[in-house]
Amino acid sequence: MAIDREAALALELPPLEAEVERGALRFFARATGEERPEYVDVAAARAAGFRDLPVPPTYYFSLELQAADPFAFLTDLEVDLRRVLHGEQWFEYAGQACAGDRLTLHSRVVDVVTKRAGMELLTKHTSVTDPSGALVSRLGSVLVIRGES
Repeated sequence: MAIDREAALALELPPLEAEVERGALRFFARATGEERPEYVDVAAARAAGFRDLPVPPTYYFSLELQAADPFAFLTDLEVDLRRVLHGEQWFEYAGQACAGDRLTLHSRVVDVVTKRAGMELLTKHTSVTDPSGALVSRLGSVLVIRGES
């Protein structure tokens, strides 16, 4: 079933508040092979000029997974989750977040394109802000929804 493009672009995705936790940052650093001490040791992070453990570049996407149902927007659009594939992602950094920071993620669907054989590309953008409202990062992702053929 094709995604209703107009419904997707009008969909209101609720903001997500997420706290950056030290343990999660350490786990992420290990999982991604990050070996620099400032990503796992608070003293090393402070010696490197950070307030606490810094958020690694690609970590912001994992914050989106803290939502009660991170794929609810796809269900709302009647997308069969068995047909969803990761297409691409990008990041733009405007600031540095650290452990203990409380961030807000504002996401929205910005495009839906239908390709051959009913395949669709759904593009979502997310802005990550700190408690003052200052931009920390922008994220983009493209999900591929395979056609039914």
